[in-house]
Amino acid sequence: MKDLFFEKDYGKLYEKIERGSCEVFEFTHALGSVYHQFIKKEIPVQLKNGPYFDLVTPYGYGGPLMTDIADGKKEELAQLFQEAFWSYCQENKIVGESVRFHPVFSNAHDFKSCYEIVHRRNTTGTNLKIYEDPVQSEFSKSCRRNIRKALKSGVSFSITINPPDLKEFKEIYYSTMDRNKAAEIYYFDDDYFSDCLRRFGKNILLTEVTFEGKVIGMGLNFFYNDLIHTHLSGTLKDYHHLSPAYVLQYALAVWGKDNGISLIHDGGGRTRDPQDSLFLFKKQFGKNTEFEYYFGYKIWNEPIYQALCEEAQVSRSGESFPAYRQKKFERVSN
Repeated sequence: MKDLFFEKDYGKLYEKIERGSCEVFEFTHALGSVYHQFIKKEIPVQLKNGPYFDLVTPYGYGGPLMTDIADGKKEELAQLFQEAFWSYCQENKIVGESVRFHPVFSNAHDFKSCYEIVHRRNTTGTNLKIYEDPVQSEFSKSCRRNIRKALKSGVSFSITINPPDLKEFKEIYYSTMDRNKAAEIYYFDDDYFSDCLRRFGKNILLTEVTFEGKVIGMGLNFFYNDLIHTHLSGTLKDYHHLSPAYVLQYALAVWGKDNGISLIHDGGGRTRDPQDSLFLFKKQFGKNTEFEYYFGYKIWNEPIYQALCEEAQVSRSGESFPAYRQKKFERVSN
């Protein structure tokens, strides 16, 4: 496929976290094909003739993706996919689905007739393809100043492809999560990092920023074809005056431009607020580049969805979807 998020191994990487199994539905027709990967999760509400299941996109982005489309036939292909997938869901006792569409591929627009589509937030990144000097064109003036000052002070950086281990990275990353009082979902365990290396070592770029022989910042990034996705990073608090977070991004831009990468995708903020502090930080590296990020929702079995809400004693009219997973049934909301 065109990106890491559509690889089956990527979905399997998140089976433990999502507490489900990664499955793929492939629809092929003369008008084109649709590849759809998801995590299938058992619903923790008991009904007669159960168990029943719902679907969620693996951590990150994904959703159904069209390929080999006949000219002018996107809408028809989407309708045919919906009919085929509806049958699949009935056969497999699937009740509902939550989709995190891929902002770079804009696949949400191809399936607006199949799902209820909601714009969640915008994401950003550094466009390396259209600018001869993306640092000059995409990085903010203050960002470039911080980087120049750090490098002049003796800060250096390096990039390792397929690192042998992530021990030092985990130490810096966990210390950063502790400092930021991060949610539990961001504390990936040792098995997760081992699985990352086992499944995608050749797609991992480990960025490292050092000062006087000490590592003061590290980033774990995925690269696939001509895209880089920043994934996780950490910095040491005592060295923030040396701007290690900025140098990490600079390192990716330099390496990416030299190696034919088109885009570094940094994602969005923690909230939907356009003034979200994390989003504004990321915008410093992509002042001209934004993508629309959409969620999709679908009830594939309306009678069972209603019965599950009644059994769970919850209202289906709230913001949470699926409603029967709110409160006591779901530790982390999607």
